[in-house]
Amino acid sequence: MLQTGFDLGLQFLTTWRDWQHAPARPDRLFFTLIADPSLPSQDALAALSVGPDLQGMQQALACAWRGMTPGTHRLVFADGQVQLTVHSGPTDKLLRELDVLVDQVLLGDDFFAATTATTSTSPPTASPLHRLQALARVCRQGTRVRMPVQHTSLHTPDREAWQQCGFELAPEQDPPDAGSPGLTATFAPAWTPRSRLRQSPPPAARQVLVIGAGLSGSAVAHSLAVRGWAVTVLDQGHGVGAGASGLPAGLAAPHVSPDDSVLSRITRAGVRATLQRAQTLLHKGTDWASTGVLEHRIEGKRSLPTGDAWPASGHEWSTQATAQHIAAAGLPPQSPALWHGLAGWIRPRQLVAAQLQTPGVEVRWGQTVQSLERRGALWTAIGAQGQVLGQAPWLVVASAFDSLALLRPLPGFAVPLNPLRGQISFGHLHALSETQRQQLPPFPVNGHGSFISGVPNPDGAPGWYIGSTFERNCVQAPVRLEDHDANRLRLATLLPALGATMQPQFAPEQVQGWAGLRCTLPDRLPAAGPLDPTRLPGLWLCSGMGARGISLAVLCGELIAAWLENEPLPLAPSLARQLAAQRFANA
Repeated sequence: MLQTGFDLGLQFLTTWRDWQHAPARPDRLFFTLIADPSLPSQDALAALSVGPDLQGMQQALACAWRGMTPGTHRLVFADGQVQLTVHSGPTDKLLRELDVLVDQVLLGDDFFAATTATTSTSPPTASPLHRLQALARVCRQGTRVRMPVQHTSLHTPDREAWQQCGFELAPEQDPPDAGSPGLTATFAPAWTPRSRLRQSPPPAARQVLVIGAGLSGSAVAHSLAVRGWAVTVLDQGHGVGAGASGLPAGLAAPHVSPDDSVLSRITRAGVRATLQRAQTLLHKGTDWASTGVLEHRIEGKRSLPTGDAWPASGHEWSTQATAQHIAAAGLPPQSPALWHGLAGWIRPRQLVAAQLQTPGVEVRWGQTVQSLERRGALWTAIGAQGQVLGQAPWLVVASAFDSLALLRPLPGFAVPLNPLRGQISFGHLHALSETQRQQLPPFPVNGHGSFISGVPNPDGAPGWYIGSTFERNCVQAPVRLEDHDANRLRLATLLPALGATMQPQFAPEQVQGWAGLRCTLPDRLPAAGPLDPTRLPGLWLCSGMGARGISLAVLCGELIAAWLENEPLPLAPSLARQLAAQRFANA
């Protein structure tokens, strides 16, 4: 479904209800909304008057309607079966960026208003013909279009434009019936459209082999399994969290930059996706919590966009910290800090475990893949003794830095993965004195590493965490005493008062540690999608998350699933291209 113009969600809610009650409904509903850059507030959605049959869905929509900046947002409902993709921006531009065909179109008043003639003082807008051409490019044979009743009577030139673009208009009502949906049209061109949109049929064999059972691999496995794929996951570890995804606690928090860079925009989309996934699969308060995060801007790093580049909805994501936030963190007044309202902590191991328990996912532990081969139509994972560990028509490599050794021998591979070792230090809250516990901030603090407290340790007792270190070009991940000292200094810089009082907790007999190996790419963006469809058909990659695996892995899994299933993308197509693994393909 595609709707232009926003009616405070009424059409989406009605469609959702009708989908729920349809006797032979599709498994999933994708509703795409093109709306003005200035979206209504959460309060406006909550105040919309609806019938009792829509109130529960309206509440869910209003709760999810936060941080709706200009751009693209994916809101997920009904355990992922209903997906609302909101594109906020100029209609003409967005219509030409959409890259998937739709079954039904609901046109709002804005569609017609922007096709009217312009004056010398008004901004240029698309002509009726140009806008209808943009609409036609996202329609398939038989796509139905509905228009408001007030536009039932179209002038002859407009009707000619519709017909010229391949639309058959239903006969007009005279006079128009106020209770009717208005004018309807069907896309039925006399010619065969030559569309460049993604329109390949879903894969005939929906079987996939995933190498790696960490954050990335489990996210891909979950996203494909809920769409009906049979997923086999191979991992060399002997249980959940054997690699970098065993991090005891971490943050899902947005990145900020003065120019609102690609990294900033994708981390907002990723944090939203992660928190929605956590809300569906995990236990709030013990596995995750949307607490907000304070960012202490050490040395003035990472400032916000200014002026119109950061509207009121942007401040729901990130804004200047209040004096109360700064005081609660124990920082001196006037400390430079930001408050990330749509952020929180999460226990990655719990998220990985929940995603791997999705029906349709089979995990095989203790499987060390030595090499990959394509045998006929199947990708084959081969062990050290030459044994076949798994086969499938589709293969997704999501084994962090280990991906490099597996993929390097293959033709066309040129993804420059680099290792990044990180160590955190942690301890038990019960080992702190009362004075120390009183100084703990009530929310996580980042900006020079991150400090988190109150989150269960691996043994289940409440703990505190500081880290992590960043060591590049290191392919081993032992826990080192010198890194505990580095984290002690990191805490002293991030939260000076707390760092001073907690120095004794870093004694070797007190402090505990965890270290893991992640991988990064030179542009700091992950790589997701097919590597080289011509030379390596069916081989996909999901890697390069760096230190942002919590914020990006779920988004990348959904992006891969959307590409494979020919669904609407969870990102603007221009952003999705920035993450495509093909950007590194050899010429």
